[in-house]
Amino acid sequence: MSKQNKVNNAQNQVILYGRHAVFEALKNPSRKIIKLLITDENEAELKKEFPATPYQKVQKKEIEKALPQNAVHQGFALFTKPLDPVFLEDLITQTSDKEKCVVLILDQVTDPQNIGAIMRSAAAFNASGIIVQDKNAPVESGAMAKASAGTIEFMPLVRATNLSRAIEQLKKAGFWVIGMDGYAKQSLKDINKNAKLAVVMGSEGAGMRRLIQVSCDMTVRLEMNPRVESLNVSVAAAIMLYELA
Repeated sequence: MSKQNKVNNAQNQVILYGRHAVFEALKNPSRKIIKLLITDENEAELKKEFPATPYQKVQKKEIEKALPQNAVHQGFALFTKPLDPVFLEDLITQTSDKEKCVVLILDQVTDPQNIGAIMRSAAAFNASGIIVQDKNAPVESGAMAKASAGTIEFMPLVRATNLSRAIEQLKKAGFWVIGMDGYAKQSLKDINKNAKLAVVMGSEGAGMRRLIQVSCDMTVRLEMNPRVESLNVSVAAAIMLYELA
């Protein structure tokens, strides 16, 4: 477990903000709520949607004091426990009876907002889960939840200690591992979409690590204007997921 994870686990608290992120968390029976702060203008809607949920009505400045600077909270701040971890074995079991599915493996993607945006796309196009390396990936946060538009509540996020080992486990479970690489000879349209696919994406800067790339069964690229070197990883993930769906 990384030092950053230990720090956050010691704090054992996540503050979610923004209407979508907070409402999806309140719908999630697995989410352990500590307290909810709202502003006056949100009281009627909250009572209508979640009449049994206790809350504290506060001024905007009270919410802003608890959040990162310039966080767009829309008058909602939900103090919660982090979600329970999802293990790779759980994801493999959940997909064991599927002939066709997609999971994403994120290598060196460290921006919580990118991961949140990828979660949102993964949910939109029915991916089965996302795998990140525990050591280098950000912990659960309000920024990640807001970027995910609340899909963090139901899109499985597996934190693997070793991505190479995780890839080998997926292969043994029947997954075909595809690496996204802008310099690959084959394109996304060349792969068999009617299969269990684990798609590896690196950051737009460093890309996949060499050890991870050689673990892939094949690498493919997105076809695009050669004058554009790369796309933001969350944009590339959305395009890839749409194509596979």
